[in-house]
Amino acid sequence: MADSLKVALVTGAGSGIGRAVCHALLKNGYALVLAGRRVEPLQETVDLADADPARCLCLPTDVGKPEQVAELFAQAERAFGRLDLLFNNAGSYTPGVPMEELSYEQWQATVDVNLTGPFLCAQQAIRIMKAQTPNGGRIINNGSISAHVPRPFSAPYTSTKHAITGLTKSISLDCRNDNIACGQIDIGNAKTPMTRAMPKGVPQANGERAAEPVMDVAHVADAVLQMASLPLDTNVQFMTIMATSMPYIGRG
Repeated sequence: MADSLKVALVTGAGSGIGRAVCHALLKNGYALVLAGRRVEPLQETVDLADADPARCLCLPTDVGKPEQVAELFAQAERAFGRLDLLFNNAGSYTPGVPMEELSYEQWQATVDVNLTGPFLCAQQAIRIMKAQTPNGGRIINNGSISAHVPRPFSAPYTSTKHAITGLTKSISLDCRNDNIACGQIDIGNAKTPMTRAMPKGVPQANGERAAEPVMDVAHVADAVLQMASLPLDTNVQFMTIMATSMPYIGRG
């Protein structure tokens, strides 16, 4: 790989926001490590981008498992020699039911993917970024609108996304002297398989169901690319991008 080639690692790269961000990064010359639970969707992301296979590494990974995350980053470093960008994107939801009906296992599964996963990935990325020459890099966490306000019956997801804000701030503070920038993008109603029900109607805070607008996921990818393209002495600490008319401002 050329010395000037930037290297990115994206979790949840097999669909939705992760896939769109991968395509934007590949189009802009990045070498890419794609992580997700199954290799087939990761390879499909690469195939749909018509990318040079030499610039792509697809690694099936459960981000909630420390040993799998350690191996993910070890293989990434062996393949490309450095890491310039981590996009912590993998996410998990629980059924939209009253809190008392959720099982411990459902709660823990969401915490493992949405909070423990980003921590483990950031930890490994920081180790590489501190040690490489030139040192430094950027971490972007996918926070979600739910990092600010909940949807009905979303306690596990909302709790983990609020916690991501704390993780983002801690990384920014602890790594500011190591040339590592960390920011968060909070996304509302991007058009992906996860939001296919929104135009048909989803639960609202007043107990009713209502259709919600969605935006093209490509705009999210462009926003992540903009954050990633800044020099390391400049950081977008928090960005909110959403469908303009979604019920966020004034929710509830």
